[in-house]
Amino acid sequence: MTSWADVAAAEPQLAEQVRRTFAARRHATLCTLRRDGAPRISGTEVEFTDDGELVLGMMPASRKALDLRRDPRVAVHCPTVDPPEDDPSAWLGDGKVSGRAVELSDPTRTDEPHRFRVDVAEVVLTRVGTPADHLVLQWWRPGEGLRTQRRA
Repeated sequence: MTSWADVAAAEPQLAEQVRRTFAARRHATLCTLRRDGAPRISGTEVEFTDDGELVLGMMPASRKALDLRRDPRVAVHCPTVDPPEDDPSAWLGDGKVSGRAVELSDPTRTDEPHRFRVDVAEVVLTRVGTPADHLVLQWWRPGEGLRTQRRA
């Protein structure tokens, strides 16, 4: 199991930048897998808890929660914010986290919101480089460390 605290301990700067991308707006985009294996895209709320977990919140008996109970693979994308036109390099970036969802709420209760923590498998940050003529992609996986790639 890899918690958000583990990510922050291994790569504090990346963890902080990705966390800031998720704080840009209230709702993030969540991808789960339907019963037939097709992707389902939904809005969700993301919380970085004081005890170092990344937690997803969902309405009672929502399709996305039922998807995660059946197949816990999950990907979460930060709210989309455009780069500033006058200074694209000042853009906060685009954050993504993928892994496996672990239910924290009582699965026998159908009248309460669902809460899942994410067992992190990958963290990705995409941003505009300096000068603003290329993208910088950074990703981290447990046991592999931080990798960086520049794309023109």
